[in-house]
Amino acid sequence: MNSVVNLTIAGRTQVGDISFIDLVAQQRRIRSAIERRLQNVLDHGRYIAGPEIDELEETLAERTGARTVIACASGTAALIIPLLARGVGAGDAVFVPAFTYNATANAILLAGATPVFVDIDPETFNIDASDLQRRIDAVKSEGRLQPTAIIPVDLFGSPADYPAISEIAKAEDLFLLSDGAQSFGAELNGQQVGNLAPATATSFFPGKGLGAYGDAGAIFSQNTLDRERWASIRWHGTDEARKDSVRVGFNGRMDSFQAAVLLEKLSIFDDELAARRRIADEYDRRLEGVGRPQADIKGAVSGQGYYSLCVENRDSVVQKLKQAGVPTAIYYTTPLHLMPAFSDYAPANGLPVTEKVASEIFALPMHAYLTPQQVDYICDAVIEAVQ
Repeated sequence: MNSVVNLTIAGRTQVGDISFIDLVAQQRRIRSAIERRLQNVLDHGRYIAGPEIDELEETLAERTGARTVIACASGTAALIIPLLARGVGAGDAVFVPAFTYNATANAILLAGATPVFVDIDPETFNIDASDLQRRIDAVKSEGRLQPTAIIPVDLFGSPADYPAISEIAKAEDLFLLSDGAQSFGAELNGQQVGNLAPATATSFFPGKGLGAYGDAGAIFSQNTLDRERWASIRWHGTDEARKDSVRVGFNGRMDSFQAAVLLEKLSIFDDELAARRRIADEYDRRLEGVGRPQADIKGAVSGQGYYSLCVENRDSVVQKLKQAGVPTAIYYTTPLHLMPAFSDYAPANGLPVTEKVASEIFALPMHAYLTPQQVDYICDAVIEAVQ
């Protein structure tokens, strides 16, 4: 998503091409190295289960502190596999925020379980631990479903409140599966995403902070015993020899080409993450009081997957920014409980905080290749649009 800027804002003219996410600049930086990686795959010919898969899993485990990592086909597969491995299915309630991408709820339903939508915290936009406890109590009181699992989402790269959520999960004996699709590289109290929950799913969709050149994902575990079962499920539920089916599974494999791309992108990830954080800091500084940005909980350092603001006149602001050549995106215009596919699971009284945030939120360009001049221009444009 690019916009050509040739306008005067705050008395200054800035000409350039502002991308919402810039994969072209990134590719220019590492293209020759990626081509060498891909050539290696062509040479050995192991397009599935090549050595790049093992190397990626080991690299991700070492980086995050996870006990084991399983590379898989997508972020959605990374959510489904742990649910299947735990036997989550019919009659089970899985608690999930309604303010997230539909893959989170789809994974629950594809596993055969029932999503129970939870409201979000108005400051962090992540799952509200207090509302989570209320909805667990309500499900237990009703008696129709068995509370079984919680899937908090690290929205826009900011870790959810794992200390509070983990305490609830332990007290209620619930499986805690983190949806870290947007938060690779984030930290909480010195611990990396991938090591904040018993199991963590992430996505390597091309637009993520760490993205492949196609669909890909990974699952991180704090328990090495998960590895055999997860690896089996991603390969149609077969045994280690890949001959006999020992459990229900599906084709959830990552191909070697995507692992090769990810390995090369990991070599520049820290540099890019530092750049995104500098840009987010500048947005925070320049736009203080202009809109309401996402807040991090104490001890959290965001992975800066996206930078979002809430403003009361969101649609007008977005239109003015478009006219000014500043690309934006809205995550998410419709909460999950208001979508047709999930309407049967909508809470009777709605989710007021989720619905209010959804009506006010929009995202600004966020990638490592924004220039200081572009960031300055974007901030000027936002200030003028909100006035």
